[in-house]
Amino acid sequence: MTTRQKGLLASLCLLLAACSSQPDAGSAGNWRGYTQTGLASYYADRYHNKRTASGEPYQRHANTAAHMTLPFGALVRVTNLANDKSVVVRVNDRGNFPRGRIIDLSRAAFSAIGNPRSGLIKVRIEVL
Repeated sequence: MTTRQKGLLASLCLLLAACSSQPDAGSAGNWRGYTQTGLASYYADRYHNKRTASGEPYQRHANTAAHMTLPFGALVRVTNLANDKSVVVRVNDRGNFPRGRIIDLSRAAFSAIGNPRSGLIKVRIEVL
């Protein structure tokens, strides 16, 4: 590879990094204002008191959530697009979600904005 080709490759890599659609995962402050729309689900009761990816136990009565990339501790407003109800949750877990699903809420958080019998609701999330 020539020096010119290496320079072009380096420039292309920098350009692609600058065009990234998501901020660095380092801190919640870098994510402030980030929004995403998709489906939300909730944890089954059998996970109550089981350890989350952050190390703390899942508590179905706390307003917490799992997200694939947001940093632990990030505060996120989750709004049900069908009824405009919202709840603020703290990210304390990770998830490996099916396509279209963006967040997994605690039972309490899901119940605050929708009926758990529905199983899934369409939401918008915004990092605070």
